[in-house]
Amino acid sequence: MQRFKNILCVVSTEQKDNPALEHAVKLAENNQASLSVVEVIDKIPANTRLLERTLSLGDIQATIVTEHQKILSEMVSSLNSNIRITSKVLTGISFLEVIYEVLRNGHDLVFKVADNNGLLGRLFGSDDMHILRKCPCPVWLVRPHASKPHQRILAAVDVDDNYPSGELNTRQQLNHQILELATSLAISESAKLDVVHVWDAIGEGYMRYGLGKQPEHEVDAYVEDVKQLQNLNMNRLMSQITNTLGQDALEYIKPETHLVRGHALTNVPEFAAEINADLVVMGTVARTGLSGFFMGNTAESILNQLDCSVLAVKPAGFVSPVTLNA
Repeated sequence: MQRFKNILCVVSTEQKDNPALEHAVKLAENNQASLSVVEVIDKIPANTRLLERTLSLGDIQATIVTEHQKILSEMVSSLNSNIRITSKVLTGISFLEVIYEVLRNGHDLVFKVADNNGLLGRLFGSDDMHILRKCPCPVWLVRPHASKPHQRILAAVDVDDNYPSGELNTRQQLNHQILELATSLAISESAKLDVVHVWDAIGEGYMRYGLGKQPEHEVDAYVEDVKQLQNLNMNRLMSQITNTLGQDALEYIKPETHLVRGHALTNVPEFAAEINADLVVMGTVARTGLSGFFMGNTAESILNQLDCSVLAVKPAGFVSPVTLNA
């Protein structure tokens, strides 16, 4: 399945090992895609004066870029790959330069090693979080020392149909994107694929213990009905994916589906840890068509709790708040 055609990988020449680059090369080879490797370095502040005694700030910046470009070119040339790989050193604010590069060149996937102090550093202001929020294409954050290839992939979907029609349609499309990507990667890496949906019976506590207390057997019947509906929706989704990707693909990887009762905020990370997933494929946005900050609080909280690599997907129609004219 040739899903990606123009991949961007963000690296640091100061890192000895770069699992993101290794994964990016393999995926590019499997997809016969082009691969661009970039490093973003800080721009020397315009008010710096001490360094200007012998050279101008422009000359100093150019010298630093040249040195980094030399190392980056050597890194790329050592890959011994049969695909087209280009390299470039960018200067400026890291997350902005990465998104600018995506917008300029139409990249359809960004690879990057996650921040060293945990997947996202648990800091909302991190470069990783900014890229996840605002990059218009899927973002693959690779955990340092990630396994290669991935052995167990978890696709987190939401098959609940209790949403307004517009949002429901977006979520259903996102489910398809997530599963198509996860299936393709599972085939490519010969990995086990798990598909999870976390559900809950809304109002059960009120019906059991609140002012609206109902007979126990009626509440139990209600909860069972909700569970069966979620199971029906999951089976419908898997049937649709089978029709899209073909029976052979699904039979080859034999994905296992899971309905976990609880709350996605806590149960998705817990389930990922329980099955020892080394990659979670999930959506991060539920609204489209307008620019701005649209990563849901639940998705953001889940990402902050995961301790594995993440492939974050946005729905078709997402508009990045970052523009080339900004």
